[in-house]
Amino acid sequence: MLFVDYQNSYWAARDSFYDTTALWHWDGQFNPRRVGEYLVETSPYDRTLGGVRVYRGIPSPKFDSKGYGAARAQNDAWSKEIGTTVVTRPLRYPSDYPRSKAEEKGIDVSLAVDFVMGAVKGWYDVGIIMSLDTDLRPALEVVASELHGVRVEVAAWQRPDVYSPRLTVKGMNIWCHWLGPEVYEAVEDSIDYTK
Repeated sequence: MLFVDYQNSYWAARDSFYDTTALWHWDGQFNPRRVGEYLVETSPYDRTLGGVRVYRGIPSPKFDSKGYGAARAQNDAWSKEIGTTVVTRPLRYPSDYPRSKAEEKGIDVSLAVDFVMGAVKGWYDVGIIMSLDTDLRPALEVVASELHGVRVEVAAWQRPDVYSPRLTVKGMNIWCHWLGPEVYEAVEDSIDYTK
């Protein structure tokens, strides 16, 4: 089962594969289901994709009606794919918005709780987290060290010829699925959901 911290992974794709001087808002978008399928198809083990869970903040229709509509359209497109579940939490808007940006709150906690509970409840035997958020380390640690028979892995975008960050846990050898530019091209989603 693949657990995707979408905004975190979206920004990582933008940083990895695009020139940051001229970007469209859809640059960095990807289809989480296709990422999950890629991970299963390229695994040296006989694996079946048990599901893809996508976690993301959702804009407020009051403060950002265009962003809200785009996020809903994208979520609806993902939800139509068999085995894909989208988990959302409202963005938090600071008192001086729009001067200060809205923030995701609770997404990493939702993902971490589901990752641990999913392992306990037997949703998966291999759980892969796609995120660079170090707040997810405790969830990886618990599942890897306390739930024997459940394997944890991570996935990260890999920029060619440059150091690429990945989620790690000190003292644990967690396998990383490095996803390079050719993988990004195969899973890229260039739809403008604002239309």
